[in-house]
Amino acid sequence: MAVEKPLRWANTTLTNKTFDEISVGDSASMRSTLTKRDIDLFGMLSGDMNPTHFSDEYARMLLLRHKLVGHSMWGGALISGLLGSTLPGPGTVYQTQNFEFHNPTELGDTLTATVTVTGKIAPDQVVFDCQVRNQRGDLIVSGEAKVKAPTQKPEDLGSPYATREIHETETFNQLIAMVRDWDPLPTAVCHPCAEDALLGSIEAARLGLIQPILVGPRQRILSLAESLSLDIGPYRLIDTAHSHESAEKAVALCRLGEVQALMKGSLHTDELLREVAHKERGLRTASRFSHVFIMDVPTYPRPLFITDAAVNILPTLEDKVDILNNVIRLAHALGNPEPKVAILSAVETVNQKIPATIDAAALCKMAERGQITGAVIDGPLAFDNAISKEAARIKGIHSPVAGLADIFLVPDLEAGNILAKQLTYLADSDSAGLVMGARVPIILTSRADSAESRLASCAVAVAYANWQKEGRVKKYSLYPQ
Repeated sequence: MAVEKPLRWANTTLTNKTFDEISVGDSASMRSTLTKRDIDLFGMLSGDMNPTHFSDEYARMLLLRHKLVGHSMWGGALISGLLGSTLPGPGTVYQTQNFEFHNPTELGDTLTATVTVTGKIAPDQVVFDCQVRNQRGDLIVSGEAKVKAPTQKPEDLGSPYATREIHETETFNQLIAMVRDWDPLPTAVCHPCAEDALLGSIEAARLGLIQPILVGPRQRILSLAESLSLDIGPYRLIDTAHSHESAEKAVALCRLGEVQALMKGSLHTDELLREVAHKERGLRTASRFSHVFIMDVPTYPRPLFITDAAVNILPTLEDKVDILNNVIRLAHALGNPEPKVAILSAVETVNQKIPATIDAAALCKMAERGQITGAVIDGPLAFDNAISKEAARIKGIHSPVAGLADIFLVPDLEAGNILAKQLTYLADSDSAGLVMGARVPIILTSRADSAESRLASCAVAVAYANWQKEGRVKKYSLYPQ
């Protein structure tokens, strides 16, 4: 019997198979995508920073230490984790292994580790055939492992094996791994004159996410690339005198149809959006511009969208209608046909002294009358009620959204920005950022954001652009099916 550990946004309870329950032929699989964080943690925990396990480019490129993990020792670690967490599971004692390492692993590769029972030796030893393959089917690791299987269930083993919930946050890694096989998205990269801005755009190009046109002061970009050992020769570079001209020329590329996305570099957001919003030469549509944070929160069992935390400072009721329509379209593009929207406020009751609660009531009524479609909307909801069914139950709130929110519509930019940054810095969340409502998706990240965040944002833009073009998700969903 085969068992597969959930791939992403898993919310599972640990269990095990005792020696008596295991049969020859039983198998289990686990998939995971290699990230820079995995490489760093593997090196630190193992003490293995052997240069033969990483390419020269890894050592040179600071944040992009990614090219090859020699002999795919990380794949071997997946096998160990699979045996300890799934089959046999908690209580397993690893005894021996004999592995061959066949091919290296690249950042963004999705590996599937599989273990199959080939023998049982009384009183408690189990022998496994072990394999690890990447998303292309290439064999990474093969061999045999022998373990001492548990003889009791987790609830009888006591701490530290007590039953517990696990949340795997692989959202952006899975998305990057998928869309890198699609056609790269022609993208104007506006003023990439800081390290992370240039690194993020070039790495996105190397992963096949975007086809960048670099727009900015030529000599400044070339000098930065040289200091980072980046080869930007393959990419078109449009020279500008300063950031204002960079914004103007990057937006013009979008307006003329030479690119299908716009990516913010190291200039200020206001400077870029001022050009995007220009009446004559900008990228206006009938909708208001709004920003969406897509958050990968380790302690929350689904992707979490927060809007608007970067563009609209004090949105009116009319503005919030556009903001809602924009984020609902993005959720549809990423595979959620009917997202649950929580309209946040400090309280869950309508109070005339708190304007956000009045707006929430009006938006819910508009949704009820069909003026806003494509989502289940409820509010006002306080933060705890939006994310916790138990909090909603205690307060007597009966809502199809409470405890299940996919989208947070925040009262204003200040509240949304604080919330998003709290999740990033206190909850170790990953994030992507996109501005909606323009002619093209705008990849908008903070100047303090990492290259990884820029990669995630590029992947979201690619998925959205393909959805716009094809009217459907292209063999991918951000959400479990």
